[in-house]
Amino acid sequence: MGATGYYIHSDCKLHNMGAGHPECPERIDAIEDRLLITGVADALDRRTPGEANLAEIKLAHRRLHIAAIRGMSDWLEEDDVAAGSSQHFSLDTDTSMNSKTYRAALLAAGAAVEATDAVLAGELENAFCCVRPPGHHACGNRAMGFCFFNNVAIAAKYAVARHGLERVAIIDFDVHHGNGTEDIVAGDERILMLSYFQHPFYPEDWPLRHDDNLVNVPVPAYTKGMDIRELVDAMWIPRLDEFKPQLIFISAGFDAHREDDMGQLGLVEADYQWMTQRIKDVAKRHCEGRIVSCLEGGYNLSSLARSVEAHLRVLADV
Repeated sequence: MGATGYYIHSDCKLHNMGAGHPECPERIDAIEDRLLITGVADALDRRTPGEANLAEIKLAHRRLHIAAIRGMSDWLEEDDVAAGSSQHFSLDTDTSMNSKTYRAALLAAGAAVEATDAVLAGELENAFCCVRPPGHHACGNRAMGFCFFNNVAIAAKYAVARHGLERVAIIDFDVHHGNGTEDIVAGDERILMLSYFQHPFYPEDWPLRHDDNLVNVPVPAYTKGMDIRELVDAMWIPRLDEFKPQLIFISAGFDAHREDDMGQLGLVEADYQWMTQRIKDVAKRHCEGRIVSCLEGGYNLSSLARSVEAHLRVLADV
């Protein structure tokens, strides 16, 4: 049985968007504590990623967007020295950065890229990237929704551009629409993106695209786990079996949990466990079990940690 990689870097916790922000460094601590207490950590191949390089980031993002994030990070670093404390810059009402954000974002993307390399090389059967900032709202030329670089989209583009894969799937089960991923991969027939998300919800007024390589499943608030399971079986699994992916990426957001106030869906840990197993079954049928999963949302620390544990128990067969 192949190993499950677990990619994490302590510098991802240095990115901070200010006191009281839900996308906080404590999210990583909560996951780490839960995996340690339950013993799941012992079953994982723990790895420390390096930074993604500029060429890899450019597979999904415009040069000016990358330069803006880097330039702002440099400016904030100078401002930190002058002020004697960490400064923040708001990109929009939800998203701000400090001087450590650029490196954290490079490490998050680097984890996804390195996990892709390791899984395709057969070193690992699958992998989970316990990283922040998250990525699925980051568009080709815009940071938004707590996201700066789109980790999964970068890795998917990397898989087709550098490894020559012809069919890659992205599955997004965050409570929010992965509009940034959609912006980057829409129309690319090598990449099939499947998602469900609460609708209408963030991002407000974002038009849903209907390209052939997108399977958008908007659901109303208060949708429960059993309804989601029916949608997965009816709309995701047949399309995945038809597509026959050579590698599956997961944008693993756990904010659809019923305890998470960020959304109004009603999933529990058992639903994430079931969904992960269904995805794993598809991966076993078509791509030797190859899965790269990256953390997205999940803001109630307790339900986040328990849901990641459930997700990893399936990936690692523990």
